[in-house]
Amino acid sequence: MELDFFTCIILVFFGFVGAFINATVGGGGLITLPALLSVGLPPSAAIATNKLAATMGNLTSTITFFKAGKVDLKLMGPIVPFVFIFSMLGAYTVHLIDSSILTPLIIVMLIVVLIFTVLKKNWGSTDAHKPFTWKTGTLFVGSLLLLGFYDGFFGPGTGSFIIFVFLLMGFDFLQAAGNAKLLNFASNIAALIMFLILGEVVFLYGLIMGVSMIVGAFIGTKFALKKGTSFVRILFILMTIVLIVKNTYDYFWG
Repeated sequence: MELDFFTCIILVFFGFVGAFINATVGGGGLITLPALLSVGLPPSAAIATNKLAATMGNLTSTITFFKAGKVDLKLMGPIVPFVFIFSMLGAYTVHLIDSSILTPLIIVMLIVVLIFTVLKKNWGSTDAHKPFTWKTGTLFVGSLLLLGFYDGFFGPGTGSFIIFVFLLMGFDFLQAAGNAKLLNFASNIAALIMFLILGEVVFLYGLIMGVSMIVGAFIGTKFALKKGTSFVRILFILMTIVLIVKNTYDYFWG
């Protein structure tokens, strides 16, 4: 596809903004995907190209959080390969089943996440996670694998849902965000591989947006680390509201 100056500006600007938001609380796809659609990509190509750009941004966030000590590789290491596999399965399944059937359930889940986060005002402000029991460990890993599948199958709000799972287990917002970035990176890579096999990725657009997302992710992560858990909590609540509004609008009027 041809690339003019105006298209390039759109890709760079919205890639940066989307990655800045996505670096801390997820939901950046609400910004980057419409931008790719607006420059003329068909939906399938826009989704695939967005995965390429998002993978570049998520890798940057993961590295930055890791250097700050907010990624628990000992805990995440055994889980990442399974999240990868489940995301691949989700990306494949989307060709067999209409992903829109999930929208009503996603809206309800997001509302629950919002209410829970708003009511528990000190939730995620400090690290209070405890060693996993057999029951909590099974629930924790099972939830993350389902979200890996969901990211490959549908996607919107995956980062926010993963953070919520970590918060339920007692992690603070920054640790939750750091660990979520690693898992989100794994699920993005898996879905990207599937889209590459299907030949849907527009590399020129994806790489341009991806470079700007690297910058946005780096700055966004540094900003979150500097501002602390209270900032991330507020941003998490705001992005959850945006996700609810966007998904509700798409379901009833989109």
